[in-house]
Amino acid sequence: MNELSIKQSQEIVDDWIKNVWVRYFSELTNLWVLIEEVWEVARIITRTYWDQSFKKSDENAELADELADVLFVLICIANQTGIDLTEAFNKNIDKKTKRDSERHKNNPKLK
Repeated sequence: MNELSIKQSQEIVDDWIKNVWVRYFSELTNLWVLIEEVWEVARIITRTYWDQSFKKSDENAELADELADVLFVLICIANQTGIDLTEAFNKNIDKKTKRDSERHKNNPKLK
């Protein structure tokens, strides 16, 4: 696949849900799926960059694949709740820019 916009990603997921699955899971089910996927990301990161080692069952886990799972479920939740993620992301970046433009530059912990 080529590079995708967020809008295109939302359309692909919606089409996939309608043609491969029967329907979207409920919003609450997708919330739990999201939590599970974020937990899998956390497990890989903590075992890669912290003191724990991988269990045999986790040795083939890939961070990129788990992050893609998180993205997929986030897109599902956005689609089923009518959120345009492009618009939401742009508003969020604008909010962060206004709020944090000087805050982090002046944080001695980040220097």
